Amino acid sequence: MPQENEGPAVPSVAPAGTPASATGRPWSPASEAAASGPPTRLPLREIESNPFQPRQDFDDDEIQALCESMRAHGLLQAVVVRRVGDHYQLVAGERRLRAAAKAGWADVPVQVIEADDRLAAELAIVENMQRKDLGPLEKAASFHRYLEQYGCTQEELAARLKLDRSTIANLIRLLELPSTVQDALRQGKITQGHARALLPLGDEREQILFCRQIQEQGLSVRDTESLVQQSIEQADAEPLSVAGHVGDKPRSRRPTSQHVAGLEQQFRAALGSRVKLTHNARGKGKLAIYFSDHEEFERIREHICGPEQPDAQARAG
Repeated sequence: MPQENEGPAVPSVAPAGTPASATGRPWSPASEAAASGPPTRLPLREIESNPFQPRQDFDDDEIQALCESMRAHGLLQAVVVRRVGDHYQLVAGERRLRAAAKAGWADVPVQVIEADDRLAAELAIVENMQRKDLGPLEKAASFHRYLEQYGCTQEELAARLKLDRSTIANLIRLLELPSTVQDALRQGKITQGHARALLPLGDEREQILFCRQIQEQGLSVRDTESLVQQSIEQADAEPLSVAGHVGDKPRSRRPTSQHVAGLEQQFRAALGSRVKLTHNARGKGKLAIYFSDHEEFERIREHICGPEQPDAQARAG
């Protein structure tokens, strides 16, 4: 049965003005959050929900089990809130707050911290990233919302949250999948590995067809990756038409070595697009990246070059 302090707590907060190095811990979002006083109690009605909460779905059975545990043992770990104007807003501990409401409690122990919107968003992400049952799309949405709201790069967010940039990039790319595929992932019909394997296809129709095939045939992630690669290679083998050369006989494609095929697969996985790599014996060659429309081109450009800077946009205009 879940306990009220099950799962990682929000990292302890340092006194106001204390540098992170003085606590003996590396910087984290919580190292910027200062406790405004000792733990206290607040009526549930005075605590607003967290607008930055990444989790959208809460398991009713889990909340009920937590409710029963809290009735038997009390709440050993205070929820974390911050003061916003003349009211309080939840920062961490939504499961505990929901269980307290289900138990009929009028108030709960709280730790009040000082945190602006950005820090509150980071703390919410950190708390939920540490829980294994948070879905990949919920994590992806929280990252994407943060990047959009605060205009920072994936590298900057990764540094602030002490995560690998690839973790953030790989999750956010799941949001590029069509809604049908996202629903299958959200409902557990396919795994995150399956979803990532579909990204190199680029074409939504193909991604949906492969998603159905995964469910109908019970394909493993490795099987899916193999079939996707075969599909891409078949598409790459089709000659591109050239104006004025309709009757020309297309040149046959040279066999791709296992090494080159592996490199192409790495590029496809990184860019989410069809890629063709060719080279000669001296190592000279070219890397071709395919895109189906302007929107996909812009996605690839931003992935490689980063977001376009305002001054660059002004010069272009």
